[in-house]
Amino acid sequence: MSKVTPATRALTAAGVVFTVHNYDYDPDAESIGLQAAAALAEDPARVLKTLMALVDGKPVCVIVPSDQEVSMKKLAASVGSKSAQMMKPPEAERVTGYKVGGISPFGQRKQVRTVMEQSALAHELVYLNGGQRGLQVRMKPIDVRDIANAVVADVLA
Repeated sequence: MSKVTPATRALTAAGVVFTVHNYDYDPDAESIGLQAAAALAEDPARVLKTLMALVDGKPVCVIVPSDQEVSMKKLAASVGSKSAQMMKPPEAERVTGYKVGGISPFGQRKQVRTVMEQSALAHELVYLNGGQRGLQVRMKPIDVRDIANAVVADVLA
């Protein structure tokens, strides 16, 4: 497995401190984020999942703890919109350039608006997908917010 992905290149270019962690990806896992947390022996609240949504028809990247669900109403409100829905996997792959299970908020094909769940900022370090199935990056949540230029809001269901 390569440790160099568009996500890790973007983080390196931004000058942010991060570490790379491999784990055994299970494509049959009911929850990819929870499976990653278990494989890394980490609290699921510190292992963030990257989801892609459509807010008023426009792509939005959503970063939330792997053990939580997104409120579509709160997500839409967080960016001053009225409606939101999850993006279908083929569209998420086309928009981001990553395979589902390997979508990172960093190094996507095109920078899209990003929303980060506010509770993630309570941790010293968090894990996020590093742009490949079975690859996580660990970094400070404030760096996640800053590099992704994320809106921070309560978006949990």
